[in-house]
Amino acid sequence: MSLNSRTAIVLGCAGQDGSLISKSLLKKGYKVIGTTRSISSKIKNHIKLGIDKDIEIKHNDITNVSSLSKIIEHYQPESIFNLAAQSSVGKSFTDPIDTVSGIVIGTLNILETCKKLNYKGRLFFASSSEIFGANACGVDADCLKNPINTYGIAKKTSFELVKFYRELYNLKCVSGILFNHESHLRDKKFVIQKIIQGAKEISKNNRLKKLKVGNIEVIRDWGWAPEYMEGVQIMTSAKKLKDYVICSGIPISLKKFIEKVFSYYNLNWKDHVEIDKTLFRDSDIMVSYGDPTSINKELGWSAQISIDMIIKNMIELSE
Repeated sequence: MSLNSRTAIVLGCAGQDGSLISKSLLKKGYKVIGTTRSISSKIKNHIKLGIDKDIEIKHNDITNVSSLSKIIEHYQPESIFNLAAQSSVGKSFTDPIDTVSGIVIGTLNILETCKKLNYKGRLFFASSSEIFGANACGVDADCLKNPINTYGIAKKTSFELVKFYRELYNLKCVSGILFNHESHLRDKKFVIQKIIQGAKEISKNNRLKKLKVGNIEVIRDWGWAPEYMEGVQIMTSAKKLKDYVICSGIPISLKKFIEKVFSYYNLNWKDHVEIDKTLFRDSDIMVSYGDPTSINKELGWSAQISIDMIIKNMIELSE
């Protein structure tokens, strides 16, 4: 297969990450072909980013091998970024079949399709910090992987498949293990948007209202999604193909995040936040943060946007 340089396929182009990486690629002069399961001709994230007229959209589910193969063979892209399949840990508890099918079968379909087409371009697969389970210290790609939910199990399987096809079949494929990364495009079902939107509403309309949240003692590693999508491109185009953790390396509790959000609106979070134990998960990971040393030293990428700037950006860009 002869590759078309400066052409990229973004699988799952409608979500936060797919939309952000599409915008970044377009700014760099790439022709971007995006795939989505949605049949709508209007993708709200693309409209928000002002790229809705710049991406060639193809309706495709990565579990559909025939359609996927035709798209790759037709466009012969320099790079393929797989950001498809559902990305909610919470949903994996209520719909484990769709979670595992979309992630594992989707990954295998892409890899096997590219193997059969003798695809020589670069392939990126979005993995997740959930593959590690709980960790008491910062983790990198070589650390023990011990997922404790269906989503993490599916992502770990996907990670191993990518490594297997890279080592056995010489496919130019890598996994980026992404820790929590946010932007104004994040769906409101995710806890960070829920907190920001709740604080905003309380500050404007109803200071007596309570925002119900689950376990605020959990500790996570948060980053700015547009910045992480740059890291994705750097590792995908690197001379040496290797899996990396993409993270800030800074552990912050959800309680601290909530405090910072409410402080932005000059509110005391304790007056407006209610802990709802029905929102606790039986298998909640208490501590999870990464160690970005490898990608820092080997590729020169590091997270620059602080947690305070992430909150400011999300609030101001969503208004």
